Amino acid sequence: MKYLLVGIGNKGEEYAETRHNIGFKVAEKIAEKIEAPFRSSNFGLLAEGKYKGRKVFVLKPDTYVNLSGNAVKFWMQKENIPLENILIITDDLALPFGSLRMKMKGSPAGHNGLKNIEAVLNTNQYARLRFGISAEFKDGQQIDYVLGKWNEEEYSKLPERIEKFSQAALSFVFAGVQNTMSAFNGK
Repeated sequence: MKYLLVGIGNKGEEYAETRHNIGFKVAEKIAEKIEAPFRSSNFGLLAEGKYKGRKVFVLKPDTYVNLSGNAVKFWMQKENIPLENILIITDDLALPFGSLRMKMKGSPAGHNGLKNIEAVLNTNQYARLRFGISAEFKDGQQIDYVLGKWNEEEYSKLPERIEKFSQAALSFVFAGVQNTMSAFNGK
């Protein structure tokens, strides 16, 4: 069985520590846990490894968040990975900081990266792991907020939250989406 875990974010050093790039941070932790180094490949950086006997591809697309769909589709097709074995890891403004929510399907909830993935795949029937970044910004400041850096309090809590999210992603690989939702949602 093959799995594709996609952490979405924006390439470039100027985006590295921003809220919108939390998908990349979780992907990096997953790759570290399965001892799979990233290498430059089609549509981004790819790490290939195994977890409990299952083949795992961890992708950090270089297409920018809003165009992540092409990268997801390319690797799904190239490695013949079924839709139910895809997990998209992304930020979410609607959840409090650090909150974890996995869903089997659903709307993009205003997230342009998820909108693009849905449009390219022509379905919303894929698992997603949402990392709460809260919505602590004034009207008209959303872009600056998501592309902004973490505050000190958030930054101090990030390592523990990234660890929890990487555990949830690997649980998805081994235990499936339903068991993972029961074990991790809201944790």
